[in-house]
Amino acid sequence: MTTDVNLYFTEGCGRCPLGGTPDCKVNFWPQELKQLRRIVIECGLTEESKWGVPCYTFQGNNIGVVSAFKEYASLSFFKGALLEDANGILDKPGENTQAARLIKFTNARQIMEMESVLKAYIYEAIEVEKAGLKVPLKETSEFNMPEEFQKALHENPQLKAAFEALTPGRQRGYLLHFSQPKQSKTRESRIEKCTPKILEGRGLNL
Repeated sequence: MTTDVNLYFTEGCGRCPLGGTPDCKVNFWPQELKQLRRIVIECGLTEESKWGVPCYTFQGNNIGVVSAFKEYASLSFFKGALLEDANGILDKPGENTQAARLIKFTNARQIMEMESVLKAYIYEAIEVEKAGLKVPLKETSEFNMPEEFQKALHENPQLKAAFEALTPGRQRGYLLHFSQPKQSKTRESRIEKCTPKILEGRGLNL
């Protein structure tokens, strides 16, 4: 994983074999990333490398990330759900995302034309952090628990105890993962594959 923030813009995050090759996603959007990086830094945020990508902080608190995807470059906000989004440009990274929001770009001119708007969003995100605002997250009990997983917990007390010992975030991750498939057989397969991880106290992606 990349730990040098400057290296990200030439070789990527280092989390896949494509890093440092022409097929790395950072090479799809070099000018877009350059412009986004400039704009964020001009807003006074501190640039760091976290999770292999450029992360921008205010007084040690995460504000946003600049990153490249296959279809677009993006500027994302950790607490984007709290931004007013007067221009309607914020998207959820995923269907079940609660806090983060991102803005997608497919050309550098688009970014330069939106510079004042982007800076306004960044300054608003800084104010959100200054105010100490938190995104109200759904409780684990509000997430759907598939019937197949309820049955597995009932039949395996050890699994039930291990699941209840997980952090709320890890519990929610598993519940979302188990709930996604439409077919019961697929849900059962996911539960079976993840059972060893739960018993070991690990999260879905660990």
